[in-house]
Amino acid sequence: MSPSPFSASKPIKPPRVPWREFPEAVLLAEVATTKHHPAYAAAKSGDSTAATELVDALVDNAAAEAVRALTACVHETGPVVLLSAHAYESAGVNAIPAALALLLNKRLDMPYDSRVVQTNIVGHTGADGYGRLARQALFGGVIANGSEFLLVDDFVGQGGTLANLRGWVETQGGIVIGAVALTGKAHSAKLKPSGEQLEELRQKHGPELEEWWRLRFGHACDCLTQSEARYLARSPDADTIRNRIAAAEQAGSV
Repeated sequence: MSPSPFSASKPIKPPRVPWREFPEAVLLAEVATTKHHPAYAAAKSGDSTAATELVDALVDNAAAEAVRALTACVHETGPVVLLSAHAYESAGVNAIPAALALLLNKRLDMPYDSRVVQTNIVGHTGADGYGRLARQALFGGVIANGSEFLLVDDFVGQGGTLANLRGWVETQGGIVIGAVALTGKAHSAKLKPSGEQLEELRQKHGPELEEWWRLRFGHACDCLTQSEARYLARSPDADTIRNRIAAAEQAGSV
């Protein structure tokens, strides 16, 4: 049996890059409305017809125009290309991001690139914050050098999947100008951590944690999302963070 990509001996380091002046993610629908829609469970498990029904029902014209407004404000060269995160769930491939990207493609006449895929299974559904931090999404595919992308996902929680997709795109020569999700926690729409949050994190846990983080995940604290930085700052101490992440890695390797 081949080793798990999440084993402690050979940790995978998904690329991330500093956030610069990254805009808030656009959230298109309420969490409760989305998760209680009758098509949600099937869409999350890979039913593309259910996913199309879900996004058609929840994304009205005003929501779509908010996406157009974001791209008009921040893009540099254009046209902006929609790029969805094809997330693997335990029950199948989540069909919602692609369905949302296709809806925006039709309503806003924005090009859609479907060549990038998630290459691992992270098991985030029902996981706590440490589990999400330990088991991070990896991506592969073709990126057109110099092209500008708007990332599309179904849900923003800690924001790690978007951060890793953005990091992968930009290390391949693309430019990410923003992100949109069908739904998510309102406070998680701010992906870039504030200077105050980073200072709080560093003051509480010291430079040793950041150095360990750099060795384990390949990036410093300024590449964390705001929600990730908040979660770590609220952890009791650095040993708790290291131990809980190690335990989550082991659980994911079983």
